[in-house]
Amino acid sequence: MKILLVEDNKKVASFVEKGLREEGYAVDVAYDGVDGALKAHVYDYDVVLLDVMLPGKTGLEIVHELRKQGKRVPVLLLTAMDATEDVVRGLDLGADDYLTKPFTFEELLARIRALLRRGGARRTDRLMYADIELDRLRHVASRGRIRLDLTPKEYQLLEYFMLNPEQVVRRTELLEKVWDLQFDPMSNVVDVHMANLRKKLQSDQRPPVLHTVRGVGYMLNSETPE
Repeated sequence: MKILLVEDNKKVASFVEKGLREEGYAVDVAYDGVDGALKAHVYDYDVVLLDVMLPGKTGLEIVHELRKQGKRVPVLLLTAMDATEDVVRGLDLGADDYLTKPFTFEELLARIRALLRRGGARRTDRLMYADIELDRLRHVASRGRIRLDLTPKEYQLLEYFMLNPEQVVRRTELLEKVWDLQFDPMSNVVDVHMANLRKKLQSDQRPPVLHTVRGVGYMLNSETPE
């Protein structure tokens, strides 16, 4: 799952970003309202964490714009302790929840999980394909009921393929959806992680499900594609 964090306090942003990555989320960060609004409009996110007081454009303005354009991405407002009026306005404008600063990282994770559970039919808690199962709230993957020991990035890759089964996924698409927007497109990091994920999925002599479509990308398919 991919999260957008819009927070002008770089120390807070760095802390939250690092913790979310360690939990297996892909994270894009914006440090002002203009950049945050642009990212929120252009890219697809599962959750937006949005500071209310931002330079360039406020969090409330961003919420209003997103809802006016019909974007239903869950929005969690990050507010100051005494910003009751901002909270009320933000919720009225379409924000889904709020969290007052300072907050614990555990509470932030709990709020994110709650928003994901409420995220509609397309944001199911469990994904299944063939004998592979993903528990998206606990970040647990298994094949044939045997738990897979995946790194956070391997889990994110598998999740993206299970959201797009039997479809060709290009390397550039994986870089955009699973890695940072600023990630070097010439890096071989995708190929390395894909090779490791493929090995783990094929442990215990199970048939391959991740296939390379030569010159195009990769595909999750229980049958070998032609």
